Amino acid sequence: MTTGFSSGSCRFADYFVICGLDTESGLEPDELSALCQYIEATKFRDGARGKLADEGENFEQSPLRRTFKSKVLAHFPENVEWNPFDQDAVGMLCMPKGLAFRTQADSREPQFHCFIITREDGSRTYGFALTFFEEVTSKQICSAMQTLYHMHNAEQYDILHTPTSPQARDDQRHQHALPPRPVLHAAPAISRLQRFNSYDISRDTLYVSKCICLITPMAFPQACRKVLQQLHQAVTSPQPPPLPLESYVYNILYEVPMPPSGRSLKFSGVYGPVVCQRPSTSELPLFDFPIGDVFHLLGVENVLQLFTCALLEMQILLYSQHYQRLMTVAESITALMFPYQWQHVYVPILPASLLHFLDAPVPYLMGLHSNGGQDDRTKLELPQEANLCFVDIDNHFIELPEELPQFPNKLEFIQEISEVLMSFGVSPEGNIHSSDSQPKYRGFRSMDVVSDKRNGNLASPLNSYLLRENQTIARLQALVKRTGVSVSLEKLEVKEDASSNKDARFQCDEEDLKMHQLNIQVREVFANRFTQMFADYEVFVIQPSQDKESWFTNRDQMQNFDKASFLSDQPEPYLPFLSRFLETQMFASFIDSKILCHDDEEKEHTLRVFDSRVDKVRMLNVRTPTLRTSMYQKCTNIEEAEKAIEMRVAKIDHTALHPHLLDMKIGQGRYEQGFFPRLQSDVLSTGPVSNKWTKRSAPAQWRRRDRQKQHAEHLYLDNDQREKYIQEARNLGTTIRQPKLSNLSPSVIAQTNWKFVEGLLKECRNKTKRMLVEKMGREAVELGHGEVSITGVEENTLIASLCDLLERIWSHGLQIKQGKSALWSHLLHYQESKEKKTATPGCLGPPAFIHDTERRRSDGGGLAIAPLKVSLIQDMRHIQNMSEIKTDVGKARAWVRLSMEKKLLSRHLKQLLSDHELTKKLYKRYAFLRCDDEKEQFLYHLLSFNAVDYFCFTNVFTTIMIPYHVVVVSSKKLSGSMFTANPWVCVSGELAETGVLQVPRNTLEITFECQNLGKLTTVQMGHDNSGLYAKWLVECVVVRNEITGHTYKFPCGRWLGKGVDDGSLERILVGELMTPSTENEERMCRTPPMQQSPGMMRRFVTISPNSKPKLNTGQIQEGVGEAINGIVKHFHKPEKERGSLTLLLCGEYGLVWALEQVFQHGFKSPRLFKNVFIWDLLEKSQVYFESAEQREVTADENWQTRVRHFCRFMRAINNTSRNIGKDGKFQMLVCLGARDHLLHHWIALLADCPITAQMYEDVALIKDRSLVNSLIRVLQTLQEFNITLEASLVKGVGI
Repeated sequence: MTTGFSSGSCRFADYFVICGLDTESGLEPDELSALCQYIEATKFRDGARGKLADEGENFEQSPLRRTFKSKVLAHFPENVEWNPFDQDAVGMLCMPKGLAFRTQADSREPQFHCFIITREDGSRTYGFALTFFEEVTSKQICSAMQTLYHMHNAEQYDILHTPTSPQARDDQRHQHALPPRPVLHAAPAISRLQRFNSYDISRDTLYVSKCICLITPMAFPQACRKVLQQLHQAVTSPQPPPLPLESYVYNILYEVPMPPSGRSLKFSGVYGPVVCQRPSTSELPLFDFPIGDVFHLLGVENVLQLFTCALLEMQILLYSQHYQRLMTVAESITALMFPYQWQHVYVPILPASLLHFLDAPVPYLMGLHSNGGQDDRTKLELPQEANLCFVDIDNHFIELPEELPQFPNKLEFIQEISEVLMSFGVSPEGNIHSSDSQPKYRGFRSMDVVSDKRNGNLASPLNSYLLRENQTIARLQALVKRTGVSVSLEKLEVKEDASSNKDARFQCDEEDLKMHQLNIQVREVFANRFTQMFADYEVFVIQPSQDKESWFTNRDQMQNFDKASFLSDQPEPYLPFLSRFLETQMFASFIDSKILCHDDEEKEHTLRVFDSRVDKVRMLNVRTPTLRTSMYQKCTNIEEAEKAIEMRVAKIDHTALHPHLLDMKIGQGRYEQGFFPRLQSDVLSTGPVSNKWTKRSAPAQWRRRDRQKQHAEHLYLDNDQREKYIQEARNLGTTIRQPKLSNLSPSVIAQTNWKFVEGLLKECRNKTKRMLVEKMGREAVELGHGEVSITGVEENTLIASLCDLLERIWSHGLQIKQGKSALWSHLLHYQESKEKKTATPGCLGPPAFIHDTERRRSDGGGLAIAPLKVSLIQDMRHIQNMSEIKTDVGKARAWVRLSMEKKLLSRHLKQLLSDHELTKKLYKRYAFLRCDDEKEQFLYHLLSFNAVDYFCFTNVFTTIMIPYHVVVVSSKKLSGSMFTANPWVCVSGELAETGVLQVPRNTLEITFECQNLGKLTTVQMGHDNSGLYAKWLVECVVVRNEITGHTYKFPCGRWLGKGVDDGSLERILVGELMTPSTENEERMCRTPPMQQSPGMMRRFVTISPNSKPKLNTGQIQEGVGEAINGIVKHFHKPEKERGSLTLLLCGEYGLVWALEQVFQHGFKSPRLFKNVFIWDLLEKSQVYFESAEQREVTADENWQTRVRHFCRFMRAINNTSRNIGKDGKFQMLVCLGARDHLLHHWIALLADCPITAQMYEDVALIKDRSLVNSLIRVLQTLQEFNITLEASLVKGVGI
């Protein structure tokens, strides 16, 4: 499956290439290895080690194990206009490790592997290479090898007899290096020198690797493998082939066409026919790699985890000693993503010289060649592991990033895939012993054999020797062959007689057919998951309102998909995965292409196929198309997909010309048996002049367009304007989709890193912007941005992606790291250096550290609570003390969340980076963190988070212990000092409450530790009424979370004591988070302000009724309306984002306050000093109702029910054991009435009650019929909501 196409070609193959040893130039050490050492050496430029390692590792190994330069010896034709020949890339990927030498004692099995070359425009060509060994005939090369051996052995002998070995020195070098090659040094022994390190020119035959390769525009690995194997067999078999080799090569290059879509093609190899076929426009795109092998190697569970990582665009590193496995796994995973496409760096085989790419700070999918040693992974130091999925293919093992969400319906999905695999005899667990040499080899640690990383293309000789010895494997392979699954990708036996292995109906091998059937079944099962999950995606696509040009220019700022609405339709368990998937670039690009093509004609092939499948699903679910259930729907169209393939194979549509004699001179085309010849360039450099499928009557231009259309079905075109636009607009982190293989000068590497830096900055800008727009929710919507609100899941997703971005920034250009997280590693180094400085007496810390202790006064908001110290180290210690977090990556994420909640992220990171010495020590020159301008801009973007409140720490770590600090502020003017009773408080939050805590009378402050309470909502406080003067006027209570620094203020402004105010000994206070105040307040003293805040004025209203500000009926109605409105809005928000309901009921201007105003309006106030409370009115009314009930005055059923309810609630509240005052009781009654939807009934009762008539003046609101009716109507709107009260509000009332 590809993402671009070289539009010119409609031939099966573009080039035939031969690579190998150039005898003219002799043995040259591989320069690329030298470059690797150069890159490694630059790490030491800043300090310890100035000069380059004088001898590379290359020379510390035995000469047979070294890498020598391979050359492209010949390629035919010279050049093709639509696919220019890239000599460096082809040479590097045909033989990624250069030339390999062997003697007759070593295994010399031919090996086949595929590779991809991605051009700068994103289009791809495929290469298929067969590597085999030929005897070295050149005397000079043999004697050169002998000389190298003499030198090497002398050196080794010296090492044995000198106390300090250069290897130890080498090891030290390795501890600092970043991605060192895994080198295993063995203690050399004399016997070993003789046994392994021997090449004797008189006794041994020397062999060298050679490679033949086809470069093709589309991937047909099975067909290419057969062609190459048959060519190789022609050279090695005792009888020469029927025709000269040139005839066959000419045929494949010029006379075999690409099969048209939906057709099959048969052409002739040297010994037998080769069949290939291509799906039609309505089928899944072309894919010809054996997916069965991937499941065989990894097992279903691992494949699905890897698939999830790929969909969420993590960094993926595949690791294997077989190139073909790397390629098969990478291609399979990207093919299974249909209809999405991998948008980032994609290098399935990473040549040794490009190892520095592993610190690329972007998502990538790369394959790294291992040496097959057991402990290879431990030797592999990777710059970034926080977000890395590491797949050790040979050992059936996968390391996953933390917090990886589950793929939706994972278990049913695994079940469905397993059923398909089992029907083909593949075990869903995979084969643990899939690596050829595993079973016996486990206990056999032989240092000598595990060779250096840049060893030849083949596994070490010992492995194959063990393999021949190991009969169990042979039996296993025989068994598996019978079930029709190829076990080992690497064993190549060319079938002499192909016809014996055929089903009479079909034209291709049974094994090939099985592979195609298994492939299509597994791919259909995967594709079906996406069609089910995104069946109604079109509804949520946001079509741009402006024209295409302006849409392209503002692409970054635009939302193209209504994520919030889409997610609100999804089943809860899907959300963690889907909310992250919708943020990926592959999803955005998919939606972009949907927006850009309105009619079917314009659609990309994938999109067309996907949309037609989605339509089918929608037709089947006619009943409720929009309602998504988590019901698992199995794939239903497997059979029809399989039938299409079988039809093509049963009846071949096209047969190519047979190979024929070419016009060659006599004597040309001869070659020696066992040696692949250079071939005659004069006959191969140009194709036939006329040919039935290149010559068409239409003009050339038309022909080209036609061809492009033909390929567009399978190879998504990059050639039109819109692709270019999408690429430019989307190119966040992907400024380089592909490292350029050919030019590896330091300047190119520097330029690449510069692109990375720019990409990271751009990504940071877009992420912060998106998070702010989401967070500012309502205001943002009014301003015309994106979606209405942000859910908890979505906020978590955005913060997780910010953590991931920070990890990538911190691992770019990193050279010293502890643990898996680059950010946490830097913080630990910083902590260590600061602690050293503070530990040494007489040495003052640098200014950064003094600045570190500066207090942030604004937090206290001018209250009696000293603000928290701003300290990066202290915040780290909080995280280190949390036993719940076990890993470095987890600690780094927790620290970022805490810093965001404290609005200190930018400030902390600035301080961390202000230690330039440390940054220099930890990072290479080109790292993002050492580019000053970009770093400044990055910190500036993060500063914008201070504009909004995040609770991303408190809400996520719900079980940790948190210290809280409580201060009770009593009024200085009255009574504070004489107060004799013992006060207590009980703090409640959204997650838990503390229980009663005694507060020392003299200080009125306590600090206690308890499990995270969440956002704080209420404080209950009171006293035990002991002592002579048990009256206490409390202004407010302030509570601070000692980790996050959040300070809550609970205003009171009332007396607590018998005989004062409303006689209450305890009150329930409702609090709000205090926002850090502005600069001018920071300069004021920290004692409580003398003048009362407006909030307190209102609370003093009932103390002296005469002074109270009179509200008119209009204002009162408005107050009630606002209070009810707040509650209605609260319930219309998604559950995860609702604020505190308690605040809306009992807080400032809440429902209780609004009803207080209603009842206080026109209340007849008696003599000057006696207070009358609303509760008194209610109690009198209760007495009246109870007597009326006994007298059975009215027989109205409804009235009686209401009266019964009212009296029951009044009695329950009056009988409570708590010492709540009259206003507290009123508050409780309103809350219970709201909960049970009775308030409007009670208002109606009281308005008609004669007691009310006595106690109110005529102008009172409660006496105005029309106003009371509108009040009742407003209160009725609460009926549809299910109001749950916080425990603290109704404690002690058993209703």
